[in-house]
Amino acid sequence: MTVRRFLFSTVIVILSAVLRSAASAEAILETDDLRLVVDTNGAIKSLLDRGQGMEYAAGDQECALLRVRSDGRSEIPSEMLWDARQGTMRLIYDGIRVEALVKVTAKPTHVSLELVSIDPLEKVDAVQWGPLPTTIRKTVGEIVGVVRNEQYAIGLQGLNVKTLGGVFLNEEGRDTSRGRTAKPTDWGSTLQAYSLDRSRPRKVSVWGGHFPNMPVPPIEGETVLGSKIALFGCAADRALKRVGEIEIAEGLPHPEFDGVWAKLSPECGRSYMIGSFSEKSVDKWLDYVKRANLACLYHSGPFKSWGHYELNPRLFPNGVDGMKTCVEKARKLGIRIGVHTLTNFINTNDAYVTPVPDPRLAKTGSSRLTAPIKDDDSEIPVASPEYFANTKANWLRTIVIGEELIRYGGVSEREPWRLLDCQRGAFGTRAAKHAQGDEVAKLMDHPYKVFLADYELQQEIAVRLAELFNATGISHLDFDGHEGCWASGQGDFAIGIFAKVFYDHLDRPAFNGSSISQPSFYWHINTAVNWGEPWGAGFREGMPDYRFNNQALLERNYMPNMLGWFSMRSETTLADVEWMLARCAGYNAGFAFATDLNAIRKNPQAGAILDAIRVWEKARYSGVFTDEHRERLKVPSREYHLEYAGDSEWRLYPFNRSEPFVYEEYIRQPGEPTPAGWEYVNPDEKQPLQFYLEVEGEEGSVRNITLEFDSYIQVAVQAEIEVGQRLVCDGARAVRVYGGKGLQRKTVDLARDLPHIARGPHHVELSADFVGNPPPKLVLRIKTQGKPETLAAAR
Repeated sequence: MTVRRFLFSTVIVILSAVLRSAASAEAILETDDLRLVVDTNGAIKSLLDRGQGMEYAAGDQECALLRVRSDGRSEIPSEMLWDARQGTMRLIYDGIRVEALVKVTAKPTHVSLELVSIDPLEKVDAVQWGPLPTTIRKTVGEIVGVVRNEQYAIGLQGLNVKTLGGVFLNEEGRDTSRGRTAKPTDWGSTLQAYSLDRSRPRKVSVWGGHFPNMPVPPIEGETVLGSKIALFGCAADRALKRVGEIEIAEGLPHPEFDGVWAKLSPECGRSYMIGSFSEKSVDKWLDYVKRANLACLYHSGPFKSWGHYELNPRLFPNGVDGMKTCVEKARKLGIRIGVHTLTNFINTNDAYVTPVPDPRLAKTGSSRLTAPIKDDDSEIPVASPEYFANTKANWLRTIVIGEELIRYGGVSEREPWRLLDCQRGAFGTRAAKHAQGDEVAKLMDHPYKVFLADYELQQEIAVRLAELFNATGISHLDFDGHEGCWASGQGDFAIGIFAKVFYDHLDRPAFNGSSISQPSFYWHINTAVNWGEPWGAGFREGMPDYRFNNQALLERNYMPNMLGWFSMRSETTLADVEWMLARCAGYNAGFAFATDLNAIRKNPQAGAILDAIRVWEKARYSGVFTDEHRERLKVPSREYHLEYAGDSEWRLYPFNRSEPFVYEEYIRQPGEPTPAGWEYVNPDEKQPLQFYLEVEGEEGSVRNITLEFDSYIQVAVQAEIEVGQRLVCDGARAVRVYGGKGLQRKTVDLARDLPHIARGPHHVELSADFVGNPPPKLVLRIKTQGKPETLAAAR
């Protein structure tokens, strides 16, 4: 070897060593507020608050930046090579012989990290960012992916729909928790996100195992490449603004209303009315909405069917033009129009089903005909019973062969396998002959007796909905039935895709919520979620704990407080509605007020109820309730009345309830009077008597009830009240009896107007006849309206 060649080789070796040494250094990445360090093993070494010098990385926890999953095995990197000039991290996974390249960009607001290559790609079926451990645990935003204490916040944002917040739980990519982008731990919190390779055909247990071993077609090009996150840190009170800055910088959805970002807009938390209006009745409905000063008139069911979402001609004889006219009338009054639907569900009378079924209806699996069949055969011979014998999830029992839908009664117990008691040409399709070897596919269905869409058809439906919104000006919906996207087998990815396709095809943002927990990407599109249903229970008893417990979750995740749907029936009282409004004021929460024209007409307090909504909501928007007020107003056992006093002032009246007086049957000597007596002190001004009576015990009832004040004022209740029922008197002669779940059973008219009870001490006696062995107890509580407190809006 010549000296020149020797020297050249030596230089190359030295340069290679120097470059590898440089590439092996830690990656130090800085934003305006955060110093992020990734060590040479690909682990997060530091999450430093640059302003205060406080370290938030939980250094004693495993903290790999990126894990890869291959053949069911999750692997952390063994080495990280940092190229500062190119801004790339090369992560080496020796255990599975895989290399990943992550593109890193440090910006003033955040650090973005994108997976740009994996070699070999075919070996990797999932990747996971983190879990990244922090020492922060005061407030953990599980959906939005932000953890914070009083001083500082750290966040992880998935920067595209394929990057799902949370951890890999199952092949479906489905998580029914309320969110896992951030999770609390004993020592702090973790932040995490993941992506799946969906480009390969798979068999997946779908919808939590309801549809096992379901074939899931591939999505071309949908690999783990492009999985991308943002990491940021900032002062805690700037965290929400920082997320908005990241949305804009990274091209995430960033809906605005009147120039204000949805997450800051007061419009997104406003209350609205739900009702079945028509072209003919919309003016009357809008009068009620305006009187209550609500934001939206939201139609409870305007469609002929779900799927194509054509408007019901009975309600909208002029179709799209008729709905557009309703929207224009509402807009002139400052009211928006919304519609409710099960967004991914397909009715059996929809054009996607009949007369020719769409080939993109979701299928749980298929078999083949083992013999030809005629158009009137009632038994269908199949090669395998696997997908047809699923009794856990089979509500419509429907198969598709070619263009024919067939319903079947059962499956033979042994070979040769046959589908039995078949109804040919079901749902308006045409019965036909079919050849041996033809595919027999089981359609996926749902307890609502609907079919569902595959991945491609879901997106067509989302576009169809967006086009209806654009054509009419409708601007509000809930993605109720959002879980229908799981029918694709693509888990929460499909949830995000459906919302994104809808959002991308709108000509302006729409107010929207969801029926299920919030996948992290959808958070950027969502404007509010209004969980809590009124069906099957009384006004106060419809899921109250669920509604109240949701508020902390919404607050942790920078979402407007909403208390759900409440239903006003003909018997709903002003006291009931003010009970709800007090809770809304306490949580600063909006609500949906569901009713119908018949209930409004028949409810004698309907006008007062609408006026009360206007008064309470105006006070809430004006910010008159202090933190101390709000804590009191949250307590479900407390009742209040609010009046507008003029000049931006309100009077808040508390209601006081006496301690319970318990009346039990006991044996007396012949001729001895039967009442039980108590001493009661009215703490408030003279006012009409209000009281509650409840019957407690194992069985039986109480009747012939008489309440007497001061040995001369009597109130007789000629009604029988059973165990578990409650009688309520709110100062009117018509008293109400409620049964289980707070449902009103009957009303009872008293023989006289209610007496007025003066301030001060009173002797109260209660008598009644008891039925039952052992007899029940009768519990009395007296209710009075207290002295008002004046509340004033800031001037």
